[in-house]
Amino acid sequence: MDAAIVDLDGTVYRGGTLVPGAADGIEALRAAGLDVLFFSNNPTRDGVAYAERLTDLGIPTEPEEACSAGVATTEYLREHHADDAVLLVGDPGLREQLERADLLLTDEPDEVDVIVASWTATFGYDDMLTALDAADEDTPFLGTDPDRTFPTGNGTLAPGSGAVIGAVAATIGREPDAVLGKPSEFALALALSRLGAEPESCLVVGDRLDTDLAMGERAGMTTVLVRTGVTDDADIPKSRLEPDYVLDSLGEIGRVLEALGSRG
Repeated sequence: MDAAIVDLDGTVYRGGTLVPGAADGIEALRAAGLDVLFFSNNPTRDGVAYAERLTDLGIPTEPEEACSAGVATTEYLREHHADDAVLLVGDPGLREQLERADLLLTDEPDEVDVIVASWTATFGYDDMLTALDAADEDTPFLGTDPDRTFPTGNGTLAPGSGAVIGAVAATIGREPDAVLGKPSEFALALALSRLGAEPESCLVVGDRLDTDLAMGERAGMTTVLVRTGVTDDADIPKSRLEPDYVLDSLGEIGRVLEALGSRG
C-alpha cells in the first residue's frame, strides 16, 4: 500500500472529540509509509480548515493532506461553471469557499445559471421556493454530497446534505445532474490526484458503506469499514458491498497493515 483515504466524521472524530485510538491509527498508517489524505463529505469546510482542526486535535496535518465535498464542489464549479451565476442552498462555510474561488453567487431566481444544494441548518420553505423559481429543465442542478445523515457528538444522527438535496429535488421535480462528494468519480479523481497514487495501492477507511467504501470498491481499493460512525454489523448483510476489513475503530488499522504485509 502507498496511500490511504481516511474519512473524518464518524471515523477520526465524532463532533469535536477524537474517536479513541484514532490518532494512533493515523500514526500507524504514516509509520508504515502510507501517504494519508483525509476526505470528509462535510462540505462546510475546506482542506485548510480541516487540517487546522485535525492538528488542534493532536493529529498534525498539512492543508494538502485534507479535502472535502466542499473542495470537490468548488473545483467542479471552477472547471464547468466558472462564469455562471450560482444559486447556493447551503451553509455560510460553503458560501465562503465559493466566494474565495471568485465564483459568482446570486439569490435572484431570474439570474441563476446553476443550482447547488447542500447542508444548511437554516434550510426551509424559502429555500425551496427560490430554487423552484430559479429552475427550469435546462438549469444544471448539483449536490455537494449524498450523506442523508451524519453522526453528532452525542451519538445521535442529524439530517445531512442528502436530505436537503432530496427536498430540493422533490421541489423542482428532478434529481441532481451530479453529486460531487464521495463516492462520485469526481471525488475519486480529486483524491487520487492529491495522493499521486494508483487506486489498487490505496486503502480507503470510513464508516459508510454507500459513500466511503463504495468509492473505494468501485476503484479497486482495499476497503476498511469502522464501526464508530453510522454503520453497524446489521447493515453489512443488507449491502451489496462487502468490506475487505471491518474494525471496531481506526485504532485497529495495524491489523490490516499486518494482514496486507503478510499477503505481500
